[in-house]
Amino acid sequence: MPSELRFRQVHLDFHTSEQIAGIGAAFDPDVFAGTLARARVDSITCFARCHHGWLYYDSVLNPERRHPHLRTDLLRRQIEACHAHDIRVPIYITVQWDHFSANAHPEWLAIDDQGRPFGTPPFEAGFYRRLCVNSPYRDFLKAHTREVLETLPVDGLFFDIVHPLPCACRHCRAAMVALGMDPANLADRQAYGQRMIDDFKREMTAFVRQFNSECTIFYNAGHVGTRDRATAAAYTHWELESLPSGGWGYLHFPVAQRYARTLGHECLGMTGKFHTSWGDFHSFQNQAALEYECFRMLALGAKCSIGDQLPPSGAIEPVVYDLIGAVYRRVEQKEPWCRGARPLNDIAVLSPEEFAGPEGGRVPQATMGVERILDEGGHQFDIVDSHADFSAYKLVILPDTIPVAPALAARLEEYLAAGGALIASFESGLAPDKRRFALAALGVELAGEGPRDAQGRLVRGRHFPAGDYVEYLRPGPAIGAGMPLTEHVMYMRGLEVRAAADADVLADTVASFFDRTYQHFCSHRQTPSSGITRGPAIVRRGSAIYFSQPVFSQYAQNAPRWCKRLVLNAIALLLPEPLLRHDGPGTLFATLMEQPAEHRRVIHLLHYVPERRGMDFDVIEDVIPLHNLRVSVLAPVGVRRVVTAPEGVELPFQIAQGRVSFTLPLLNGHQMVALEW
Repeated sequence: MPSELRFRQVHLDFHTSEQIAGIGAAFDPDVFAGTLARARVDSITCFARCHHGWLYYDSVLNPERRHPHLRTDLLRRQIEACHAHDIRVPIYITVQWDHFSANAHPEWLAIDDQGRPFGTPPFEAGFYRRLCVNSPYRDFLKAHTREVLETLPVDGLFFDIVHPLPCACRHCRAAMVALGMDPANLADRQAYGQRMIDDFKREMTAFVRQFNSECTIFYNAGHVGTRDRATAAAYTHWELESLPSGGWGYLHFPVAQRYARTLGHECLGMTGKFHTSWGDFHSFQNQAALEYECFRMLALGAKCSIGDQLPPSGAIEPVVYDLIGAVYRRVEQKEPWCRGARPLNDIAVLSPEEFAGPEGGRVPQATMGVERILDEGGHQFDIVDSHADFSAYKLVILPDTIPVAPALAARLEEYLAAGGALIASFESGLAPDKRRFALAALGVELAGEGPRDAQGRLVRGRHFPAGDYVEYLRPGPAIGAGMPLTEHVMYMRGLEVRAAADADVLADTVASFFDRTYQHFCSHRQTPSSGITRGPAIVRRGSAIYFSQPVFSQYAQNAPRWCKRLVLNAIALLLPEPLLRHDGPGTLFATLMEQPAEHRRVIHLLHYVPERRGMDFDVIEDVIPLHNLRVSVLAPVGVRRVVTAPEGVELPFQIAQGRVSFTLPLLNGHQMVALEW
C-alpha cells in the first residue's frame, strides 16, 4: 500500500522548449536537494515528460523524444539527490497535451464534430492540442510509463491533463457505434468521453500495479469533483490544483476540498509560488497569500503543495525557496495538530455539480454562494453528492438547482423522519422534469412557471443587470431577525409556489408594479414594489425550510447581505446549537477538526482578506490582526485545557450547556487552538 502523503510538497514544472539550449547544464544535485531541505520541502514532483513532449531522462525506448539539448540524466539525478535527503519524488507524465506527439502523430489527436483538433490552432503559440487516449497513443503511453517504472525509482506517478472529451475521431466513433451510441449526438459523445476516460484510468492503474505495488497514483484534471467518485479506486489520493490567481479563484479550493475529503482518500492542496499562474517565470506570490493558501489547506484537512517551475538550466532559484521555506517552516510546526485530523461538521451541502453536466463549470454559481454564506457564518460543513450518508449530519442543504428523483426523495424523507433538518431553495426539490415538487416535506407546490422574456425563455433564476424581473421579499420576525422587517429586493426571479395548509409562511413574495421592458419601465433599474403579495417566499414545514428565490446564486452574483442573513437565520431555526460560533467578522475563516488519538479538538482561525487590487484577480498582501475574538465550541465532557498551538499558551475558558467558550487575545493570520480532554 502507498505510504502516507507528506505535508510539504513542491510541484516542479519543467515544460521546456527545444529552442532553448543547455537544458539541465547548471543542475547541481547537492544545491538542488540542499535548497529543498532548507526550505523544509519533503516531497517534490519532477518531470519525466512535459507538455512539449520532451523526456528528461536517458530513454532507451524513445531516444528521439529526449530533449535535444538535455545535458544530463536530469530526472534520475534529481531523484537520487532528493532520496539522499529523505525527500519523496513523484514523477510527472503528461497525457493529453504533448506537442511532439501532436506533430508526429496527428492520427492520435482528439477531434471535434467538425473534424478539427481540440485546442491550439496551427499558427498560435501553445501545446494545447488534445491527444485521444482511445487511439494507439494509449499503447505508446503505457510503454513509456513502463520504461519509467522499470528504469527509475518511482515513489509516485502524477498523470496530468486527463479530461473527458466529446471526441469524434475514428476510434471513438467506432467504439460508440459498437455500444449502440450515436456519434453525431453531442450528449452521446460527452457520455462516451466520460466512460472512456474512466476506463482509461482504471486500465492504467492496473497496468502500473504490474510493476509497482506501492507508488502513489493521481490523474489531474485541474479539479476534483463529483464525476471522480466513479474512479476513486484508480487513485491513491487527491491533489487539488487550485491556484487562486491562475483562474481558480479563492472559492475553488474550499469547495473542491470539502467534497474530496468525503471520498476516503488523503488530500493534497496545490497552489503556486507564482504571482499569476504556471509558467510565470521570475514572479513571486505575496508571502501572506501563500501562508493563507497553505494554512487553509491544513484547516480543511489537506496537506500542502506549492507549484514552481525550474529554469531551463536546471539551477534551482534560491529566492523562491526562501519564500516557500518561510511558509513551510510554519507548516512543519503546525503538523502535530493536523496529522490524522478529521473534520467535524453539522451540515451537508448537496453539490449542484453532480447535476450540472459537462457545461456546469468547476464551481457552479449556487455552490459559490453557499460556500460564501456558510464560511461567513462560521458554519462547519461538507459538500457531498447523492451517495453520501446524510445521517452523519444534522442539516442538509439543497442549493438552488438540485433535482430530486424518486430514490433521492426517499432518502431525504427517511433522513427527515429520523430527526434531520433540510433547507432547499428555488428549483431544488423539483422532480427532474421540473413540473412538480418531489419532496412533500418542503410544504409547497408549484403554482406556475413564471414569466418568459421576449425570446420565450423562462426568466426565473437568471441575472438581468437592470433588474428587469425582480420581485420583493417581506420577512416575518422569525426569519428576519437582525434585519429591517420591510421589503427587500430579490434580483433573481424565484419560483411561483403555494404553501401547504400545514406549513408556516415565514416571508412573503411581493410583486413589482410590472416587469421592465421597452413597453413599460420606471427609472434607471427595477420597477418598485406594488405592495401586493404574490405568494410565499420562505416556507417552513416542521424541520424543513424552503426559499422560493435562488438565494445562493444571488449571493454569488452580487452578495446582498439580506440574502445571507435570511439563510443564516433559517439555519439558526433548524440548528440552534452549531458546532462552532465566533463573534468575528465575515472575513474570518474558521474550521473544527478532531484528533481522536490525541484526545483533542483543534480550531483553526484564519484572517487574511483577498482584495481586487488589479483587474485580473484577487490578491492578499497584508495580514490584518483581530483582537479579543470570542469563540464557543460544542465539545465532549471533560475538557481540561484550552491551549494555543503550537505556542502552548493556555487560555481561560468556561463550560456551560455543553459548550466551551474562550477569548483569543490576538489572531495574527492563522491560529490553532486545541481543546484537550
